[in-house]
Amino acid sequence: MSNEPEAAGKRQAPVDVDTLPGGLAAALEAILMVADLPVSEFDLSKVLAVPVAEVRAALDSLRAEYDGLSADTTSVADPAISVDGAGQVSSGVVPRGFELRTVGGGWRFYSRAEFAPVVQAFVLEGQTSRLSQAAMETLAVVAYRQPVSRARVSAIRGVNVDGVMRTLVARGLLAEVDRDPISGALLYATTPYFLEKLGLDSLEELPQISPHLPGVDELEEFRG
Repeated sequence: MSNEPEAAGKRQAPVDVDTLPGGLAAALEAILMVADLPVSEFDLSKVLAVPVAEVRAALDSLRAEYDGLSADTTSVADPAISVDGAGQVSSGVVPRGFELRTVGGGWRFYSRAEFAPVVQAFVLEGQTSRLSQAAMETLAVVAYRQPVSRARVSAIRGVNVDGVMRTLVARGLLAEVDRDPISGALLYATTPYFLEKLGLDSLEELPQISPHLPGVDELEEFRG
């Protein structure tokens, strides 16, 4: 007896983007916000069940909006939008601190080059502060599983780690070392600076984690 109907029933149904707040544009923003690599229009079209032409048009519209070339003139809630004496809505929209770029055959968010000084100041300021709990946990996962992709670290920790990984790279504790031969995702590993900060000569000196893992008896208690 075939299991095909059962398997087919488990497939996720396409999402109707028109029912989501903000529609197609907002759905594209949500996906690109967590993307590890540039995402192609074809992949976005496939996930959202929307024609490629519509995806491309929505992306171009978002890019123009972020560049300050367009604005929603139906509302004056934005302080950059005002009403003149004749009752006409005028827009004083300025570019955002981020932009939407097409690179490597796909789309992805980037900080604008003009804001590099403030981004650098923020990152360097963090050099003098202690790592957060999230950063420590992420660093530990990479240390013991390297080389490893951000997606794999996210899966292990159960949360998105993109921002934390960027911070650890900026602080010189992690570095991009390779690409996964199957997925093409960037792989990360710890740096000599990481060993220096921990006072280690090599990764072999990292403490064993097996003594800290629960035993069979403890796992049985969790199952109960």
